[in-house]
Amino acid sequence: MTIDEHLLILILALLLDRIIGDPEWLWQRLPHPVVLFGKAISVFDRHFNARHLPDLTRRRNGVMSIAALLFGAAIAGWLIHGLLGFFGWFGILVEAGLVAIFLAQKSLADHVGEVSNALRSEGLEGARRAVSRIVGRDPETLDEPGICRAAIESLAENFSDGVVAPALWYAVFGLPGLFAYKMLNTADSMIGHKTEAYIDFGWASARLDDLANWPAARLSILLIAVGAMVKKGMSGLGNTIRVAVRDGGLHRSPNSGRPEAAMAGALDIQLAGPRVYAGEVVREPMINGAGRDTATVNDVETGISIFYSACSVLTLLAFLAFLLLL
Repeated sequence: MTIDEHLLILILALLLDRIIGDPEWLWQRLPHPVVLFGKAISVFDRHFNARHLPDLTRRRNGVMSIAALLFGAAIAGWLIHGLLGFFGWFGILVEAGLVAIFLAQKSLADHVGEVSNALRSEGLEGARRAVSRIVGRDPETLDEPGICRAAIESLAENFSDGVVAPALWYAVFGLPGLFAYKMLNTADSMIGHKTEAYIDFGWASARLDDLANWPAARLSILLIAVGAMVKKGMSGLGNTIRVAVRDGGLHRSPNSGRPEAAMAGALDIQLAGPRVYAGEVVREPMINGAGRDTATVNDVETGISIFYSACSVLTLLAFLAFLLLL
């Protein structure tokens, strides 16, 4: 399949995901592909990350494990694509549905929207429960501005690795690229931690995930900037790019700080800073320190609006690229 066919399927998948999202009724009956990826990663973790092994052996095992997992995911994508190729347009529609499963436009906006809805209808405790479903920080330590910042940061970061990155990997490499990316991203979330158990075994997964997300994180800046322009005009565009360029590198992650800084500029608020995870304070510089220091529920809702505009721009770019390649 050529890249123009990938783009056509990607456009269909983005539209399908935007309208339908992630149907819970389906995953109550079938295992989500990411769940299957997670089970495969757990098998390698159990067999090759024994605590008694030397650090160097665990690092080597981690490199070999992620290589095998990525190869297996790419082969699975190649086989499924080959099978669907026998069914003509029906196969194209099925593949578009499959790609949509790995995108997170509607589901991400819905989860973040639940936080703002909970703040408005249930108060602080309800909002803490809602935000705990999308962030790892201790919810009981969050006041209302902290909850709003957490929701906005999750929205921005996951826009990059939950929408833009899988779209890019599919557009260029098709199902093998998409499956390999999602396997890598899942591995990073499961074993790419700097803990005693995973600092060596998950080293390769974490480094490769940083590399795989590098292009999407930078593209996300431009998409959020255009989304801010739609909502706030040229001042929104300029402030988004200015803050992203200036503060995007302040985050501990080489990628997550880029879309977060862009969203901070788009909304003119401070993000990041000190946070509490499992009782431990993680201290980071404040992104957009000159912005407003109190995030509100209105900022969360404006952020969702900018996010949806950025998703629309991504779909438009895919369509324009498809027309150019015809």
